[in-house]
Amino acid sequence: MKGPQDPQGPAGPEGAAGRPALGLWGAGVAAVLVALPWAASGRLPERLATHWSASSGAPDGSMPLWAAALLPAVVWAALVLLTAGAARWCGRAAASAVLPAGGVFLVGGQACVVRANLDRADWHQARLDSLGIALTLAVAVAVAVAVAAGLAGRLMTRRRSRARPPAALRGPGMEIPAGETFVWFSRTANPWLRATAAVTGLAAVAAALAAVAGLVPSPWALVTPLAVTSVVVVGCSSVRASVTERGLEVALGPFGMPVRRWRAGDIESARAEHRTAAQVGGWGYRLSGRGTTVMLRAGECLVVRPLRGGEFAVSVGDAERGAALLNSLVARRTP
Repeated sequence: MKGPQDPQGPAGPEGAAGRPALGLWGAGVAAVLVALPWAASGRLPERLATHWSASSGAPDGSMPLWAAALLPAVVWAALVLLTAGAARWCGRAAASAVLPAGGVFLVGGQACVVRANLDRADWHQARLDSLGIALTLAVAVAVAVAVAAGLAGRLMTRRRSRARPPAALRGPGMEIPAGETFVWFSRTANPWLRATAAVTGLAAVAAALAAVAGLVPSPWALVTPLAVTSVVVVGCSSVRASVTERGLEVALGPFGMPVRRWRAGDIESARAEHRTAAQVGGWGYRLSGRGTTVMLRAGECLVVRPLRGGEFAVSVGDAERGAALLNSLVARRTP
């Protein structure tokens, strides 16, 4: 049995919940591409070397500062528009894998160009760091693979959750015919937490790029807390819960990690309950007198009472149906 999606929309780049973060990513990448050359303008020649010979490694093409700053931003804008158009044909989930990798590659390439021209009297003296380009390409490929893997896993989970038609629910339990298997699945995302993670992540990337380009000596005291904050916040910005024959699984973050699991035999009961952030102490992964709560939006929560330990609640839609299926599985396994 599959529960409907949360009213806020699907969590991910393809849904409304992911649009603020993607919007910030698009604007942030464009701003960094333009800002990097201008921030180092006092240490750059009048024209910047922007192309190098593959055979000799010597620069064979140049641009004025304004063109070197704007051209990558124009390429990025074109990539965003093409991706938006492609999303109509191959789906937003598949197309959204292009933007993170493309942004990483363009920003890394711009940083390498600025570093190559830094403190040079003439653009003919610029020397490109081939290791920097190789690392940029490797990171971009890794980002593309990670995003594609996350989207593929999400798609497989959705297909499994549609394996059985939804059944009518009357009361806190439901009848499961012998030999039948039902699955319940629900997801929630908080767009503001995702936007916060995007802002702190972009700030960390900007500080690191400034160091790579030679603009600042040592930004790690700033990069480290910003990067850690971004990773922690994005890990608490979305959640998906599923009930299967094995029991309950709650996965955090866009890639479904970390994961908490309860076997049906380890659960005493489940219920749906209305909770707010004020009642549990805030947003995200919270510990309070009510136990543990994954609070991403106020409203209906699936609350589980394990045989050992405190209660666990997760704010997902269609919690009543998930609790009913879970109670039926618990009753089936109870002697």
